[in-house]
Amino acid sequence: MSRVVLVTGVAGSFASVAARRLAELGEDAGIGKVVGIDTILPDADLGGVKFVRADIRTPVVGKVIAVEDVDTVVHLDLNPPQRGRGSGKELNVIGTMQLLAACQRSAQVGKLVLGSSTAVYGSSSRDPALFTESGLARSGVRSGFPKDIVEVESYVRGFARRRQDVIITTIRSAQVLHPDIDTPLRNYFSNPVLPSVVGFDPRLQFLALDDALEILVQAVANDRPGTFNAAGDGIVLLSQAARRLGRPMLPLPPIGFAGAARRFIRAMGSDIPPDLHRLLTYGRAVDTSALRDIFGYELTRTSEQTFDDFRRSLRPGILSALGGRA
Repeated sequence: MSRVVLVTGVAGSFASVAARRLAELGEDAGIGKVVGIDTILPDADLGGVKFVRADIRTPVVGKVIAVEDVDTVVHLDLNPPQRGRGSGKELNVIGTMQLLAACQRSAQVGKLVLGSSTAVYGSSSRDPALFTESGLARSGVRSGFPKDIVEVESYVRGFARRRQDVIITTIRSAQVLHPDIDTPLRNYFSNPVLPSVVGFDPRLQFLALDDALEILVQAVANDRPGTFNAAGDGIVLLSQAARRLGRPMLPLPPIGFAGAARRFIRAMGSDIPPDLHRLLTYGRAVDTSALRDIFGYELTRTSEQTFDDFRRSLRPGILSALGGRA
């Protein structure tokens, strides 16, 4: 039987591409219909996706699931605070709670795919070389987006205990780095000068767009229960990234770095979420063995290759354009 897939947050740049990819694959992936939901109209063409303008923070999402006979939910409406999108806390945590409540009431829903983030591990000086899926955050998850993700995953685990018949796949992704996908690191690298922390050279990982999309497709088309890290193999140091982009770094003191970096970047016409400063200080790297050995997906691009693809894709004038896009 063909799946009816609900994708949340389709006004977001990645979610819109993902929803369209699922719709294009259609019956080849066992998908009969894709429904996209968000509070604002998407800028991108959704192709064969049926768009419903609704707020997952309200009970309306339950009506959408019931009316459209949704059996697979792909939750991608998890993002750092963005201009014009309201409170990140409400969108991420309250929205997830309402969505899970709607799934709880639906006898039709049999699969949930959560687009989580490696931000769940936080960033600190005490981090291991590589976080595995069983690892716990050492620090850096007490506020902002990382705190939201920790709470979201805890609610999903509670839902899993109540609805053991539902297949749940949680994908903890590193940030996708692509000129068309709005992520904090893409916006950070769009600046002509890169603020950094004196004495720190963080390890960064990136996920290629094609890998991110294929992982999502496989999670929808096949039964892959569990939690999986997703990030290109290897790491890129911030100093290496700056050199390859030809961007000078602006070293700032660790104390007050978050506020100073954000003010500096805003002065250049761009913005970054306030919690990105910990990643730009301590970095983060994850192990992806489970994605390969259990989920069954072999990543096609390393973090270094993904960064080089991003660098080569840039054209004169594109950096300033990226920095102004919310």
